[in-house]
Amino acid sequence: MHYISTRTQGQGAPKRFCEILLEGLAPDGGLYLPAHYPQVDAATLGRWRALPYADLAFEILSLYVDDIPAADLRAICRKTYTAEVFGTEAIVPLKRLEDGLYLQALSNGPTLAFKDMAMQLLGNLFEYELARRGEQLNIFGATSGDTGSAAEYAMRGKKGVRVFMTSPEGRMSPFQQAQMFSLLDDNIHNIAIRGVFDDCQDLVKAVSNDLPFKQHYKIGTVNSINWARLVAQVVYYFAGYVQASTADDQQVSFCVPSGNFGNVCAGHVARMMGLPIAQLVVATNENDVLDEFFRTGRYRVRTSADTHETSSPSMDISKASNFERFVFDLLGRDGARVAGLFGKAIAQDGFFDLRADPAFAKAASDYGFASGKSTHADRLVTIADTWARYGVMVDTHTADGLKVAQYHRQAGVPMVVLETALPIKFASTIVEALGREPERPAKFVGIEDLPKRVLVMDADVAALKAYIVAACA
Repeated sequence: MHYISTRTQGQGAPKRFCEILLEGLAPDGGLYLPAHYPQVDAATLGRWRALPYADLAFEILSLYVDDIPAADLRAICRKTYTAEVFGTEAIVPLKRLEDGLYLQALSNGPTLAFKDMAMQLLGNLFEYELARRGEQLNIFGATSGDTGSAAEYAMRGKKGVRVFMTSPEGRMSPFQQAQMFSLLDDNIHNIAIRGVFDDCQDLVKAVSNDLPFKQHYKIGTVNSINWARLVAQVVYYFAGYVQASTADDQQVSFCVPSGNFGNVCAGHVARMMGLPIAQLVVATNENDVLDEFFRTGRYRVRTSADTHETSSPSMDISKASNFERFVFDLLGRDGARVAGLFGKAIAQDGFFDLRADPAFAKAASDYGFASGKSTHADRLVTIADTWARYGVMVDTHTADGLKVAQYHRQAGVPMVVLETALPIKFASTIVEALGREPERPAKFVGIEDLPKRVLVMDADVAALKAYIVAACA
């Protein structure tokens, strides 16, 4: 299996999995995708139904990873996906709310968010490959809430790895801040940026695009711009599908709360592989750049000043990095055109418009995409309704997914809503909706009161580089 950039224009040799594992962004600023999507037929799906999650992960990853010996890859998957780490043998069990409507539990990992599903694997892959090469890696990332803690918990204590994680100052919930900033391990560096998530994400891209600096200081990424993290997320779509379906060709839909488009992009990859997905429903909050595109064909990024601070803060994103991967497929893998849209039009105009392009209609007709938007008021109603009707407490982002999912349900097609976090991470909104505190796992009692270590900085690329250099000295 070889990988190409979304901005490829014929130059540059395709790369293998372990090369892009440690690289993150492509040198041309694009994102890596496989040169082709391996196909999975109904007979294969049937064979996979009875597999434990770790072995299902091995089967799917084996289609994309051919430069790690099979025995080693299987061992990494089995080391990662255990009941001890994820709380249940099923790893990602479905919870039936009513006929045809399910929640897929993705938040039983160490940091109580779906990011653990991929990040735990990524930590083990990094440690394996760095040991094989005898190298070190400096991970530079951005988080709007959950990626940071998931990355830090996965990488703390890992040999050969340092983590430099940026987050928007004051924009995460107190619980999310405490999860990250209370980690005092020597290889963990938390940096709060005066700004919004997109400022943090821009810093990551700026450092990644400085190729001499990136190569000299061995800079890698754990954001979903890293293909390894995204392909790990593909696995739980297959796991959700086999739990929600009764036949190997039955259609199933997924509704995915989304800000950076990584979670739902994994669903797109699964669908391209042949998984019978009827619809991929993108649920946004008030920062509705993705909903606007799927409704109108216009992709318009927002400025920091126009990015709303909401009660589902992990989706307070107005520049969806992974969206480029889907547009690359939508436009027939025309790298030159994608480079023009994301490398020039966005930089110059702040938007591009595909509404007049025949390809835009294919987003729904050929790729199954639909979308919707949820507000704070919607969140409160959905949280209260889900608790009253089903006795199930959901977090704010999952509430966005449930609200939007209801508008896109189709008769006879199971709808699976991806849970993104546990309610304790957003306790204040749960109290507002239900008048009661959410349950807090014992290991997180008093976490907000622990000592914290975080550096507050402006969104200054030069200052960040200087900090990385000093930390690596």
